[in-house]
Amino acid sequence: EQTNGAAALTKSLDQYMRKRIVKGVPSLALDLSSLLLAEDDAKKYYSRVTDPADVKSHKVFLFISNTVQKYVDNLQACQKFDSADTEEQAPSTIFWAWFLQVGWLELAGDYSKALEVLDKCLEHTPTGVDAYEVQARLLSKAGDRQAAVDSIDKGRDLDQQDRYMNNQTTKYMLQANQPETALERIGMFTNNDEETSPDKTLFDMQCSWYELELADCLARQGNYGKSLTKFAAVMKHFEDIHEDQFDFHSYCIRKVTLRAYCNVLDWEDHLWKQPYYRRAAEGTIRLYLEVHDDPSITAAYKEPDYSGMSAAEKKKAKAIARKKKKQAEKKAAEAPDAADEEDDGKELLLKDALDECRKLSAILSKHAPKEVSTWILQYDVAIRRGKVLLAVQALLRARAVDPQSSDLLARVVDFGTKMEKSKSDDYPGVVKEVIDVELPALLDNHKLVADYVASAATSVEALTSLPTRVAIAEALVLVSKTSPADAAKVIIEGGIDGRIVNAETCKAAATALKALNANDACARWETVVNERFPLLKDLAQ
Repeated sequence: EQTNGAAALTKSLDQYMRKRIVKGVPSLALDLSSLLLAEDDAKKYYSRVTDPADVKSHKVFLFISNTVQKYVDNLQACQKFDSADTEEQAPSTIFWAWFLQVGWLELAGDYSKALEVLDKCLEHTPTGVDAYEVQARLLSKAGDRQAAVDSIDKGRDLDQQDRYMNNQTTKYMLQANQPETALERIGMFTNNDEETSPDKTLFDMQCSWYELELADCLARQGNYGKSLTKFAAVMKHFEDIHEDQFDFHSYCIRKVTLRAYCNVLDWEDHLWKQPYYRRAAEGTIRLYLEVHDDPSITAAYKEPDYSGMSAAEKKKAKAIARKKKKQAEKKAAEAPDAADEEDDGKELLLKDALDECRKLSAILSKHAPKEVSTWILQYDVAIRRGKVLLAVQALLRARAVDPQSSDLLARVVDFGTKMEKSKSDDYPGVVKEVIDVELPALLDNHKLVADYVASAATSVEALTSLPTRVAIAEALVLVSKTSPADAAKVIIEGGIDGRIVNAETCKAAATALKALNANDACARWETVVNERFPLLKDLAQ
């Protein structure tokens, strides 16, 4: 029965793929990826396999890979899917067979080979806009963001009326830290005049994806004030949406569009856990935590310390401050829109960082409790505020959501070391009792953090994620007498073949090895990563 079932599946897949390759369906690889299923540990349900480390060994993936390779070989040899076929295929068929092969290689994380096949696609059809978009995505995943920008911009230039390609070009430019050029590109599709800039138009249009990408770009460039301004703009959109929902009540009742009305009500109930809002709130929290940890970020915006100045110096400093204030007020009065655009986020930066974090983390913990990042940030805020019980609760909730999270492991180690260093009279009796009960549970019933970390190190497997390996290596050096060289082995030996291996996690691992002063390990890691990601630039920075 299983043999008959396998044969039926093979025949159905063969017919399905042939038909869509002939039609030229760009999303065929994504469509077929829904067949890559695996049972969970409890064998209660199936979930889709997405990590390249799991995809490469999946039986369906291997079958489709072999089938597509046969298509390509036969189409190149005789323009047929199979040598036994009587009908020859159109010249465009080989293009879409290659295109499917590229998408399939991308799922396996083999970006270099996928780019080689894609070069054949572009050589066959240089005007294939879809191919340029995929090429840009592959280059970005391979670590060469500038090449990705050049590729997507070339594809955009083939059809300058394509709004989607224009938006994609803008996104890649922002990810490559080119905000000025990105604004020029997206400005091609905004209604611009002398008084209104593209930035202002995009805010009025509530273009959240652009503002989020720009906020991340500005944060990477160290422009925290403007980044906070963009994150705040996105959260303002959601506040406006929440207020505007009342306009729909009387309209929907009057027009009797009850089904649409119920959909609106349901969507509004989940407004504060929408991905865009969560991304803006989490980004704001992370920036404010950096501001709290590094006061020098806001030093330039604060009033100078007059206490150590002489009378003449104090008078001169105050005169300069008054002059700057008047100039700013005059500029704002003459061109209010320009002043808004040039807002450096001073007011946001000078707010109480931890209080702002507290407000946003409270919203996320109430409306997005199933996201592990919610509780990780809740812990980061609570521990800085000295709210130990809230920190414990955040760790327990994070553990319930994702016990394998590398961020959770790092926070448990952080909390455990803080508690081991604390004195018996640092916390009230009730708080101390709660810590004594819950801390062993967080440490997997180990009494010491060092034992917990040692246990985590011994449980590392071939598919253990790279971020988890990095967290364990850092913890080994922090809480035990493990040498940096020995700790680095957790990352070096097999880390490149585990889960969650991409350009960003490889860079994070390189940064961690550099911080551990494991120089030999850094060189070995760079060699290993270059074999997997030959296009990845600036790994050691």
